[in-house]
Amino acid sequence: MALFRIVRTTPLSADEAWLRLTDWERHGHVMPLTRVTVSGAGGVGALLTARSGVGPLAFDDPMEVVVWQPPRGRHGVCRLVKRGTFVTGWAEVEVGPRSDGGGARVVWREELRVRWLPRALDPVVARSASWLFGRAVDALLAGR
Repeated sequence: MALFRIVRTTPLSADEAWLRLTDWERHGHVMPLTRVTVSGAGGVGALLTARSGVGPLAFDDPMEVVVWQPPRGRHGVCRLVKRGTFVTGWAEVEVGPRSDGGGARVVWREELRVRWLPRALDPVVARSASWLFGRAVDALLAGR
């Protein structure tokens, strides 16, 4: 599996950073060629489907929220499990106040496996995904 980690700091409060990062439909606005739909309420049990690609080359990346602990002024965590046949794994978003009291610290961890890709390519997948998700996290935190 390809494992990557993104760490960001922001002047936003932990609560505001959380709201921006867990606005799942907005992920489709910042990820290239992707549309995100959500079924269910926003917490545990919510089902998300990210449809990425074009035409016959598109695929669904279904996910389920299995942990939902908003920060509410302290540390929060959300964990998603990827339930697809093409992409599997998990993603975890941690948001909390910075230790210096100014803004929030975000840690996005993800482990993914892309079906039919040899494990020898996991480092390439991890670097590519880290770059792509890093740009998405930056855009979401910036309110774009």
